[in-house]
Amino acid sequence: MISVEYVQLMARYNAWQNKALTETVEALDEDEVTRDRGAHFGSIFATLNHLLWADRLWMARIDGWVRPDGGISESVALYPTLAAWKADRTRADARLVLWARNLRPAALRGDLTWMSGSTGREQRKPIAVCVAHLFNHQVHHRGQIHAMLTAAGAHPAPTDLAFMPEVI
Repeated sequence: MISVEYVQLMARYNAWQNKALTETVEALDEDEVTRDRGAHFGSIFATLNHLLWADRLWMARIDGWVRPDGGISESVALYPTLAAWKADRTRADARLVLWARNLRPAALRGDLTWMSGSTGREQRKPIAVCVAHLFNHQVHHRGQIHAMLTAAGAHPAPTDLAFMPEVI
């Protein structure tokens, strides 16, 4: 379904995009970043928090990271400040890249079983699907953030995978 090379590419893409979004967000006033914009999670910052929370949750399931506290409704308040969020986002992205770099094909075979807070029941899915979901979820919410940044008058960097540095 997916390959180690795909996972490595997407981990690098995730880090590249998060760095670019962070630079754009840091250039805005705090009021712009925390303003409710009618998105699913409300503000740019709430969506950034949710995305980091979800990355940490999926990697807790996939690779044994520490599970973040709370459920989806609490995910929007993972960090109270942009500086605290940025520090953990940077660490998480570096860990994802390192995990992908060391990944072996066998790790993408078999099933992953977990208790889902959103469905209230145990789930069992192919691990490759869960890894693909991790990256798809990131792209989905970064798209929302990109749209909110544009609406705030910012000019986020391009998001095209084909133009990521070092894409061969």
